Amino acid sequence: MYEPIRTKSVHTMAAAPQIPHRSRAQELDIRLATQLTALLTVTDELHALATRADGPAADGAAPEGAALADAAERLAEQVARLSGGHYPLRAEPTDGAAASRAAALHQRAHALAEHTLALATTRNDTAVAALAAERVAAHAAPLPDLATA
Repeated sequence: MYEPIRTKSVHTMAAAPQIPHRSRAQELDIRLATQLTALLTVTDELHALATRADGPAADGAAPEGAALADAAERLAEQVARLSGGHYPLRAEPTDGAAASRAAALHQRAHALAEHTLALATTRNDTAVAALAAERVAAHAAPLPDLATA
């Protein structure tokens, strides 16, 4: 009554040994590097916004801008470590970022840092977990009023 299946199962083909597969640890490293890169992009946007709003201070850098620049460098170092020594490409911050966007950018950075912290905890990566926890705290702090500067 029914025709027998004459083709190979797709499940058999997927389990073929000639197809390279990544380990769970490699997949988590890729996800963690991707998450850190997203956080780096938002941090760069916030840094550009902070330095534009505050203007150069007496020592040549805005206080919040210097902290964001330091955080961005440490994020880039962790991405490079997870990516086999390849530093991420850094996008130029947009010129259209208004000071009123600062709150939305901080919220986005906070969410990205929380997700990064969860991934780092899963991966047992203490260096990234400490950095992500620091960024969560930094973006949860009350925001400076960039709109009036």
